[in-house]
Amino acid sequence: MNSSTAPTTVRTAPAPSAGPSGGAAQLREQAYAEIKRRIIHCELAPGAQLNEGRLGALLGLGRTPVHQALHRLEVEGLVAILPRKGVVVTPLSLDAVLDTIEVRACNEALCVRLAATRVRPGELAAMRGLLDRLPDLVAAADVPALMALDLAFHSAIAAAARNRVLADLLRRLHEQQARFWFLTLSEPGHGERIRQEHGAILDALERRDPDAAEAAMRSHIDDFRRAITRAL
Repeated sequence: MNSSTAPTTVRTAPAPSAGPSGGAAQLREQAYAEIKRRIIHCELAPGAQLNEGRLGALLGLGRTPVHQALHRLEVEGLVAILPRKGVVVTPLSLDAVLDTIEVRACNEALCVRLAATRVRPGELAAMRGLLDRLPDLVAAADVPALMALDLAFHSAIAAAARNRVLADLLRRLHEQQARFWFLTLSEPGHGERIRQEHGAILDALERRDPDAAEAAMRSHIDDFRRAITRAL
């Protein structure tokens, strides 16, 4: 995908309220969360140049929390801070996401196998509750809500696997792929495929069948890989 440095039109966030809740730590978190959301949703376009002062005005924040947020996002690979060029939203790379998908596929397979033998009844019920919301979100084509639900579902599986190292790794891999996920969810029919794939994973977990759970998870990730290739 070609990089673009054209200005990006985005919504202006409300100014933070004054008082004890507007401390430095909260402002840093607010700047980080809002800039990250806009990058993931491609409101700040891949390859776009970012100016700390303009971002601060856009978000209703000072330059210090914005500066700190950008350095944190650089560590996560969402922006690059370049000498004499400033801050740039990291361009989308098909090769990079395919490499990440390979790593994710292996670890998601392990995670869902562990979850199939360790998941508790209450966790299964909570996952079923999440998936019960999918039809309405698919019908409404609510991409941000679909992204949030997908992350919640995969996070619930990771929690059920009861391996903190694995859960942390998968959380970081999901974050690295979030922008690609946003693009593919706009593809006609993808939301319905996700609903079916998540249902197959949960059915296998409810049967406590590690082999079926792994097969369903790999099918889900393979579909994501194909959707990414089409999108880019």
